[in-house]
Amino acid sequence: MSIPPPPHGPSQEPPVPPGQHPAAPGQGPYAPPQFTYGGQPGFAPYGLYGPYGPRPPAAVNGLAVAALVFGVLCVVPAVGLVLGLVALWQIKRRGERGRGMAIAGTVLSSFGLALWAAALATGAVAGFWEDVKDATRSGGVLTLDKGDCFDSPGGLEGWTVDVDRMPCARPHNGEVFAVVMLPDGRYPGEDGLTDTAEERCYDLQDTYVMDTWALPAEVDVYYLLPSRQSWNVGDREITCIFFGEDARGTLTGSLRRDATTLDAHQLAYLEAVGELNPVLGDAPGMEYPDEDLTDDREWAGRVEKALTEQVRLLRAHTWPAGAERELRDLVAQLDKARVEWGKAADAADVGAYYQHEAKGWELIDPLESVTAREALGLATTPPAYEERPERDTGGGELKV
Repeated sequence: MSIPPPPHGPSQEPPVPPGQHPAAPGQGPYAPPQFTYGGQPGFAPYGLYGPYGPRPPAAVNGLAVAALVFGVLCVVPAVGLVLGLVALWQIKRRGERGRGMAIAGTVLSSFGLALWAAALATGAVAGFWEDVKDATRSGGVLTLDKGDCFDSPGGLEGWTVDVDRMPCARPHNGEVFAVVMLPDGRYPGEDGLTDTAEERCYDLQDTYVMDTWALPAEVDVYYLLPSRQSWNVGDREITCIFFGEDARGTLTGSLRRDATTLDAHQLAYLEAVGELNPVLGDAPGMEYPDEDLTDDREWAGRVEKALTEQVRLLRAHTWPAGAERELRDLVAQLDKARVEWGKAADAADVGAYYQHEAKGWELIDPLESVTAREALGLATTPPAYEERPERDTGGGELKV
């Protein structure tokens, strides 16, 4: 190791004789700089001074500290690994301190990255999400499954995390009718999830409650969506719910009306009804049209087709003795309605169209099916939303 010369050139003083100490501080060219420690004068520690006086200790590399933090917390192991490697390069180049922290952060982050890779490969993340759901099994929206009933005192608006799950036999105001599983991938965003929920939940409600007459008027469709945070730990469920904001504690018993709760005759009747209801719900606008009846006649043709299939299904089933006459009378009336809707589809002008449409509506009036429903043990009060609104035809009023 070479020693730099004094700052003012080579010394002209004779060397210190052997066995003697250097001059006292400030009394010779070889006197080390004055150093004060703890308020007392002394000598600077070895290595902390140079030709121009004391040198400050080398700085600690900031990336090394960050790498160690990321490595210990294992939050984003890939970031900790990169920070550790960059820190090692900077320390070598700049002579900074923190090499041990950089190495520790790199090792810990590498270990964490390996654990994450193994978790993804073995489905451990999905298992973690199931553990989260199990941990909240005593109550919470994360644990709701199809068929569960609950009460939510605070409603279901905004962020909802806690509900009182209970047997459907007890008073409640909510019931889960479907759980939609979403594919893996990037978080779709709240708007994307809402669009999916609107489409899927409203399609699935009729599979859970086939007898729509049995659905209380105060109950509407709601849905619970994954948040960005729950999506990141494996939540892929949209929960579709029947819920009444003003029905707290007023629902008793399950709303479920499907193959698990209906007998064979009830199921056969509702399957036949299911042929017509979607078509009626797709009626053209109720304003008085112009001379072009293209849309109205096309729709009337679809009503005729649905009635034809409904009549076929009702005639093909063998009804119990207590309901056979009522179903036979209903089928005869629906067959007459089919004829009227067929004539409306072929009408040459507006007047002829509305004449046959009016007769068709009268023959499929929901009240005409009450007797058959009662004989089969189904609900007998038509829901308000199935009433056909009034339409001005230019020559009178049509009412259901």
